[in-house]
Amino acid sequence: MTVLHLKGVSRTHGTGENLVHALVDADLTIEAGELVAIMGPSGSGKSTLLNLAGGLDAPTSGEVLVEGTVLASLNKKRLAALRRRSVGYVFQDYNLVPSLTAAENAALPLELDGLSAGKARKLALAALEEVGLDAKQADRFPDEISGGQAQRVAIARALIGERRLVLADEPTGALDSHTGEEVLKLLRRRCDAGAAGLLVTHDARHAGWADRVVFLRDGKIVDSSAPLAGADSLLEGAGS
Repeated sequence: MTVLHLKGVSRTHGTGENLVHALVDADLTIEAGELVAIMGPSGSGKSTLLNLAGGLDAPTSGEVLVEGTVLASLNKKRLAALRRRSVGYVFQDYNLVPSLTAAENAALPLELDGLSAGKARKLALAALEEVGLDAKQADRFPDEISGGQAQRVAIARALIGERRLVLADEPTGALDSHTGEEVLKLLRRRCDAGAAGLLVTHDARHAGWADRVVFLRDGKIVDSSAPLAGADSLLEGAGS
């Protein structure tokens, strides 16, 4: 089943001499169970593509579809609901709410969608346990846990509920190599369970966890390939 489909998507900023083509006529399809890595130099359009895929930005032309729904056809309320229910985001800087505990941060999408605090907390604790955080850590605030633990909270928040599309923008950039590998293993596991994943990375080792690697340059998709060299050994580690 196709979870994400970009059809001839372009995004420009500015006008006249200040016109910038951030993304140019991009076509991309990601199926359920598939993890796709996006690579390219700085300014190539990687984050723009990710923001468009998740409905955080709108294309200048073309269409973005999530599970067959054209995002541009939704009003603000319905688009926000789709993002809460179907799309999970993992960002390099975590984007946790500092005044909420780890469990409250993980539960936030569910509570915003109307689930009771008690039920949301129960699901949040289960999500945190899945990423290796126990009940004691669940009641700590973001400034009371390590960077690796904070990123795990962000992943739990991205994966909680029935999220079908997981978007990760350099999710390991601020982490040590071991913790980064654990983060990628969690993303891989969720895709193997049926979600679709889109991973922006500059590291070929991290791209090795993906089923496909898409390369961007100057806003254009210039190539798509199987996992990079050395990926087989990395993928074997994902199942351990």
